[in-house]
Amino acid sequence: MNSTSRVPLPSVLILSLGGTIAMAASGGRTGVTPRLTAGDLVAAVPELAEEAALELQDFRTIPGAWLEVDDIAAVAELLNKHAASGTTGFVITQGTDTLEETAYLLDLLYDGEAPVVLTGAMRNPQMAGADGPANVLAAVRTAVSPQARDLGVLVAFADALHTARHVQKVHSTSTSAFASPGAGPIGHLVEGQPRFHFTVRRPERLELPLVHRASVEVVEATLGSEGALLDAVADHVDGLVVAAFGAGHVPKKWAQRLGDLADRFPVVLTSRTGAGSVLTSTYDFGPGSETDLLARGLINGGTLEPRKARLLLLALLRSGADPSAIRAAFAAHC
Repeated sequence: MNSTSRVPLPSVLILSLGGTIAMAASGGRTGVTPRLTAGDLVAAVPELAEEAALELQDFRTIPGAWLEVDDIAAVAELLNKHAASGTTGFVITQGTDTLEETAYLLDLLYDGEAPVVLTGAMRNPQMAGADGPANVLAAVRTAVSPQARDLGVLVAFADALHTARHVQKVHSTSTSAFASPGAGPIGHLVEGQPRFHFTVRRPERLELPLVHRASVEVVEATLGSEGALLDAVADHVDGLVVAAFGAGHVPKKWAQRLGDLADRFPVVLTSRTGAGSVLTSTYDFGPGSETDLLARGLINGGTLEPRKARLLLLALLRSGADPSAIRAAFAAHC
């Protein structure tokens, strides 16, 4: 009797961090809270048994809003270790509140070629039309795809695939809450399989562990603002990101203070619009133009939106980068 040997299934590590995808109501309460395990999430998707040999780990069981930079650095260290040992791919489930930021920070810290795919849900498992199971299946299928190797960290949501560099949460409740303004998705799931439209250049890796303590905040320019928040944060941060108007402009009253702050610590100039680039020399109307601010020592954040610029600056500071290295990193990432 002839025996047919089966090709081993690819290996996928699924890390659960909590979030809506793992939430349910309990104790007579109407609101939901993280309760479900990675095993519970996998049990809701029986098709996964045919896709990969799964290793499950409940890394955190918290809302996305509670995640910290140190949590994500610890995830990156774990991923690097498993990637070096031959794991085919990784899926991370978490809350959507901070998913875009987690994806970008991991992209800075993860040094493996095995795909890392983040996903979550906008509807908890007790709601009609819960989107978590479909998103998990899409994420696993992407994580085992040879075409996804060395693309860095991706986000799988509503059958669209996004790069960590460009993905943003653009709706508070829609199941199609994620988009990539200015770039578009890197791919889609078609008939259940990932298809990629283009590739991306991965960012330069930042060294782990993040041993230094640092604080970076974002201040957004608004019509007629007096800039009181600039004074409030001046003595409490190690770096600042300005979410400026349009192509990199701020109220006239901000200009001198931002220049003074840039003499003390890194100040990064970004656009609050969410897409497009900070310019360098198009506008020169005096105090508050991008030409003026860059001349005062602010760092051009390029096309990085403010929250991701904050994470890049924070990770650089926590890794011990000096001012010249910080400027070079933003030039390379933007």
